[in-house]
Amino acid sequence: MAFPSKKSAILVDGVVLNGPTTDTRAGEKFVEEACRIIMEEVILKATDVNEKVCEWQPPEQLKQLLDLEMRDTGEPHDRLLKLCRDVIRFSVKTNHPRFFNQLYAGLDYYSLVARFITEALNPSVYTYEVSPVFILVEEAVLKKMIEFIGWEEGDGIFNPGGSVSNMYAMNLARYKYCPDIKEKGLSGLPRLILFTSAECHYSMKKSASFLGIGTENVCFVETDGRGKMIPEELEKQVLKARKEGGAPFLVCATSGTTVLGSFDPLDEIADICERHGLWLHVDASWGGSALMSRKHRMLLRGIHRADSVAWNPHKMLMAGIQCCALLVKDKNDLLKKCYSAKASYLFQQDKFYDVSYDTGDKSIQCSRRPDAFKFWMTWKALGTLGLEERVNRALALSRYLVDEIKKREGFKLLMEPEYANICFWYIPPSLREMEEGPEFWEKLSLVAPAIKEKMMKKGSLMLGYQPHRGKVNFFRQVVISPQVSREDMDFLLDEIDLLGRDM
Repeated sequence: MAFPSKKSAILVDGVVLNGPTTDTRAGEKFVEEACRIIMEEVILKATDVNEKVCEWQPPEQLKQLLDLEMRDTGEPHDRLLKLCRDVIRFSVKTNHPRFFNQLYAGLDYYSLVARFITEALNPSVYTYEVSPVFILVEEAVLKKMIEFIGWEEGDGIFNPGGSVSNMYAMNLARYKYCPDIKEKGLSGLPRLILFTSAECHYSMKKSASFLGIGTENVCFVETDGRGKMIPEELEKQVLKARKEGGAPFLVCATSGTTVLGSFDPLDEIADICERHGLWLHVDASWGGSALMSRKHRMLLRGIHRADSVAWNPHKMLMAGIQCCALLVKDKNDLLKKCYSAKASYLFQQDKFYDVSYDTGDKSIQCSRRPDAFKFWMTWKALGTLGLEERVNRALALSRYLVDEIKKREGFKLLMEPEYANICFWYIPPSLREMEEGPEFWEKLSLVAPAIKEKMMKKGSLMLGYQPHRGKVNFFRQVVISPQVSREDMDFLLDEIDLLGRDM
């Protein structure tokens, strides 16, 4: 390969042009040394329970420790590498076996490598010409996920979060109900009403606000004692809304609620949607991964009757944040019809290849990350059976923890879980003989926050807590990562008792 001869320097707009200004060798060395730090400080320590989950610092102190100021001149690489170490040191180790704080956790090595690749390649998934591999990967992954839902065909797209998938679905249902809205806007529309569980994710309310539907037009359907939508209450609300002049168009059911891990009765809800001509969307962002398990997929019985489904592989299947799909039963380009803007500088119709692979016009985004690739790499590495085992093991560990809670004095379950959400109170010795009246519950509400503060400052584990629908603060333990052991479950209960027994 012939190298061009170096030309003389010229001055353009006050800038001397004489070849590239980037020091390639120095940049390559920096990347190599930073990757070594990532390997040593993150990956090799990921499963070490002797490491801290977090090294807590108050915001003002952390600002000083990190030196966040950006200056006029660049800083040397040794300084930047120290910053890399500091960032890792003071960040929460979500891959730690004792990180139970959220609906994601653990480290999947194959997904991580996929993320390294995509970060290095820096692709954007909108046209086949600039992202040929990742367009095909997304198509293959969506097709497989559609099969697990039980549809013969369908469509879909990966989005930056389950909240965005829910918003997509809400807008899609509205477009199906009144297609003219795309060009003519909201004027002249009837008062559109949607229905969702009182236990739904807060993105339903945000989506209604963002789309101009209005939060007052979100009907929250009452749930039973286990947090499941009551179908009879749903139908009553649909009839009531119609009688009052509203226009019902959408029901959002939930498979795996955020706090209790509840699954709405999809078959009964689908019956109501069919009777009243309503779009059925299932937010299975959390619970959708149970579809991978032959033992547990019945939690989502009836999901094949949905018109759209949100499913986040970055949760139970550990594909790495963010990895979130919206799946749509329609195969007549409804997504594209709803969202297409036909940008002529991207989606030319006279290209030299099959332009049906230019899938970006069915997204509200222009630039879009190749999130499906992370899940694809994990699926290729583990196979369907390996993903199934991941789900089964997490739920088996959850069952073990429930049994241990029942054995231990001072621990009390809110209810028997049906998924990986274990909700419980810790009752310190000082409250165990007290009658369960207003004073008891008031004092108990202070326990979980105080223990959470202690565990964070100690760095021993991270566990979420919340009040919920009349119940005072309780812990919500979520099991996901295959790096978690039975000993970690025992440690969790021992540590809570250690931190709370003197309260």
